Amino acid sequence: MDTFFISHGSPLLAIDDTIPARRFLKSWRHKIWTQRPKAILVVSAHWDTDEPLVNVVQHNNTIYDLGSYDYPKSLYQLEYPAPGAPELAKRVKELRVKSGFKNVGEDRNRGLDHGAWVPLILMHPEADIPVCQLSIQSNEDATYHYNMGKALAPLPDEGVLILGSGSVTHNLSNVPHNIPRKNNGRDGAVAPWALGFDSWLKDALLDGRYEDVNHYEENAPYAKMAHPCPDHFYPLHVAMGAAGENATAKLIHQSWTYGTLSYASYQFTPSRP
Repeated sequence: MDTFFISHGSPLLAIDDTIPARRFLKSWRHKIWTQRPKAILVVSAHWDTDEPLVNVVQHNNTIYDLGSYDYPKSLYQLEYPAPGAPELAKRVKELRVKSGFKNVGEDRNRGLDHGAWVPLILMHPEADIPVCQLSIQSNEDATYHYNMGKALAPLPDEGVLILGSGSVTHNLSNVPHNIPRKNNGRDGAVAPWALGFDSWLKDALLDGRYEDVNHYEENAPYAKMAHPCPDHFYPLHVAMGAAGENATAKLIHQSWTYGTLSYASYQFTPSRP
């Protein structure tokens, strides 16, 4: 099973049909999945902890961690009550320790944040596949998260879908809200810094220059502008690492909102004998 990185962008993705990425995610089962996973491991930008944690629950509640934005009430009425995956959580802990990482802690109350349930409610609305979340550590670097992914590499062959959920560009302080969202970055409306970073990343991934991506702050144009905080980028490194050093990357979706938020999403196919 391949690994994936999804740019989840705005929470409005769950309800707003003018966002092209919504149509992409709704077509996921018909165009992307080759088999139904036994369980899903989500590494979301919205669970950022000092030390690594997995959620160990029997049933996932829906977390409305949407900040202070004035979102429609209908967004808060959505639920994604997927079963938990405690056995997968145990396996994640085992693999990380085996690879030399510190032991992973357990959160026995946390459900799914919007970095997990927003894309999943479109990808698989039935919510009947067990889901486990693993936190990121923005106090670490990209190589740490790439190695985190490498530690999880056996999971795809065990039928687990590894899904990194973040954003290729994520600088909310530079979102020009005077640009209509439905423009989606067409007609030259994409900010040069966002386009520059997005294009560099695409070329690096498709060329297999994963070490360059691990050291993106030194190699990519506008790196700090695209990611003032790395939390939304590190899930990509986990998905990339889980597929292995010789994996093949494929761009499976590209669209924009507000001319700065890239919804680029990638599929990583491991190199198998």
